[in-house]
Parts: sequence; structure tokens; C-alpha cells
Amino acid sequence: MKPEILGKRVIGEGRFLTLSELEYDNGSGKLRRWEACDRAGNGAAAFILAHIAPDDELLFVRQFRPPAGRLMLEFPAGLIDPGETPEETAVRELYEETGYQGKVTGCSRPGWSSPGLTGETICMVKMEIDGDAYRGQTVEPHPEECERIEVFRVKRTELAAFVAAQEAQGVGIDTKIYTYLAAME
Repeated sequence: MKPEILGKRVIGEGRFLTLSELEYDNGSGKLRRWEACDRAGNGAAAFILAHIAPDDELLFVRQFRPPAGRLMLEFPAGLIDPGETPEETAVRELYEETGYQGKVTGCSRPGWSSPGLTGETICMVKMEIDGDAYRGQTVEPHPEECERIEVFRVKRTELAAFVAAQEAQGVGIDTKIYTYLAAME
């Protein structure tokens, strides 16, 4: 017998999330239950690995995340709107969250960052920003009314120290940043 979802019961529903109880068989032939949280919409997101050349800097955002109860340091990111590609989302969200515009250079396949909690998928979209085009300019983000976002340009060689300083201030660090740091080693 193959693992499969046999049923789904909505436990609670809000503006952005739905909490459900899933009935499933993990392949053993025995009925099991699991609670899961899903986003409204298509349940997909994109995060942006924005590289600023020739300065060899990356863009990060810091914002308060109510579920974490703290400021979080993250790559720019956003939900993929219906009818949008991850690349289109990345272009839109990069501008909204940071004020920068760039060129998409790659996009990963969808992956799951917390499959024990949600079926939400996320794609990594790589973008290149021409740092010379922004030299001497003040760049302002264009966040949604409910967002208060701070933007950081960080040299790749200084990223570990920057993250450590944010941690020392009590800022939560998105695990994707830790993964990026580990890959740099």
C-alpha cells in the first residue's frame, strides 16, 4: 500500500491560514491523523537571492513576524499570486520590499521548508542587481501598508559577522540564511 491522504477536515480558518486535520495512511494500512496549516491562495512563495554586482553584496530584509514574536532577518520574499510565476513574484517583491530592481538569473524548482507543518512550497529566485546604477542614490522600499521593512546590503565576506551581530540583538534568523552561510564554507 502506498502512503496517501484519505481525508481532510477544516478545524479553523482565518484570513490567511487554514488549520486542518488530515487522515492518512503512511503505507502501513493503519489510519493516522495529522494537523496541518495551509495558506490561503495557491500556497506557494518565492524568496530572492539578490546579488549586487560589482560590490559582491547581498540584500536582506528585517521585519517583525508576529508568529515568531520578534524581528526576523530574511531574504526578500513573497507569496506567489494566482497566475504569477516565481520569477514574476521575485521581481515584484524585490521592488516592493527593497526598492531595487534586478534581472532574474535563475529559479529553483519548488521545495518545502517545513513539511511537517504545511504543504507550502517555496522557490529560490536568483537575481542580479547592477550596483553601479544605484551608486549615490537613496533606495526606498515600497511595502504594503501593514509592513515595516528595513533593508540591508551586506558584503558576502561580512555576512557571518552581520548575522552574529543580528543574533546578539535578539533578531531571529531565517534558516535559509544559515543554509546559505553553511554553503559558503
